Amino acid sequence: MNNGNNISRQELDKGMFIIRSIMDYYSSKIVGQQSLVRSILIALMANGHILLESVPGLAKTTAAKIITNAVAGRFSRIQCTPDLLPSDIIGGQIFNYSNSSFETKLGPVFANFVLLDEINRSSAKTQSAMLEAMQERQTTIGGVIYKLPKLFIVIATQNPVEQEGTYNLAEAQTDRFLIKEVIDYPSPQEEVEILSRLETNIFEDNKQILSITDLVFLQYLTKKVYIDQNVKRYITEIVNVTRHPENYLKEEFYKYITMGASTRASISFMECGKANALLNGRPFVTPDDIKEIAYRILRHRIALSFAAEANGVKVETIIDEILKVVPTP
Repeated sequence: MNNGNNISRQELDKGMFIIRSIMDYYSSKIVGQQSLVRSILIALMANGHILLESVPGLAKTTAAKIITNAVAGRFSRIQCTPDLLPSDIIGGQIFNYSNSSFETKLGPVFANFVLLDEINRSSAKTQSAMLEAMQERQTTIGGVIYKLPKLFIVIATQNPVEQEGTYNLAEAQTDRFLIKEVIDYPSPQEEVEILSRLETNIFEDNKQILSITDLVFLQYLTKKVYIDQNVKRYITEIVNVTRHPENYLKEEFYKYITMGASTRASISFMECGKANALLNGRPFVTPDDIKEIAYRILRHRIALSFAAEANGVKVETIIDEILKVVPTP
């Protein structure tokens, strides 16, 4: 194990300075929700997208705006509704009567941070158009390809409570999100602090502390993080259990799994494991880094039966059982 010798001490110090700067700036604005900022950073560093699940009003938009402001990036918020069209997101051609020609107008997806609010309220066609932009990192308008920004992260949210008038994402679509984070309510003490900070108009002082180039450097550094073959095997063994749970888990657990994780889950484990290692101050991945991100990687990739929902069995419980049966290297 080379313990990340391909990353110099100077590079690691610079990376840790960028990470600490973002975390400190975030903590100065947002009370709690450390799991949220960590998930956004992991997705950003691994150059992927994040799916957030929570009820409204838990600082999802604020968190995205704060990180955008910290690096003077461009932020777009798209409120998904059933009548939202693909052109409302990616843009389209508009006829200019003054010169009798079509002009291309780029949509709000052309930003560094795109908040796709309540993605499950948009139609399947619109969801597909957005997910294509996420995957290909480009759009085609009038036969011309337009590249999205080099730093491009989509933060999509869905409300688990209100299901009327929604179009649930298909498994193949949710699989394209690098990670999924579930956000819970703040504690009463945290909520008191939130009220106190609002009284001081804390969100009016939005200063730039870093640049887009710093975040691109983080992505570059993440790719250089070392991961040993034993940790790679550990990842694939975890994913394999989700596909053949009857061979590893007790019946009280495997009977609820209807579909396991794809190869994209293994890739996500590796990429996010590298990001998580950097967040923990290391240039190499350990099995603990993989365990820490298991919920984020698998909770939207393991399909559970209706019986699981009826019996109150959560996917996180199944993931815990999977981690128990896979030996740690």
